[in-house]
Amino acid sequence: MRLTSFTDYSLRVLIHVASAPEGRSTIAEAARALDVSEHHLVKVAHALGKIGVLLNARGRGGGLRLAGPPSSINLARVVRSTESTRVVECFDGPRNTCALVGNCRLETVLHEAVDAFHGVLARYTLQDLIVRARPAEPSPAWPIRIAG
Repeated sequence: MRLTSFTDYSLRVLIHVASAPEGRSTIAEAARALDVSEHHLVKVAHALGKIGVLLNARGRGGGLRLAGPPSSINLARVVRSTESTRVVECFDGPRNTCALVGNCRLETVLHEAVDAFHGVLARYTLQDLIVRARPAEPSPAWPIRIAG
């Protein structure tokens, strides 16, 4: 299974904003940092705002910020909101035109696989994806003198 670019960028935007100074970024800053077009990130930010995980403010002092603490943003919720789980035609229900309907259990197996995928994601939040910079090690007093 491969996530769409939209879902990938959605997760990256959330990580970027959560890691940004003061937890705030602009579309332009995120686009530069992620090497993605601003136009595409506008769509991503809008979708993340609609599902309630990102706040989008216009004007001076505006930009992007998380709608809550990173620990409250569940990865399964984000992926379910941005990704289609239609991995094969038989997931289409009434529109399914597969010739094997009724003679195949692939749909059941794949539903189980998709549920397992979401189950793993459900165990993690955005907080789990953020790498915080380590505090700088204190530098030794210079010059170092060796007694001897």
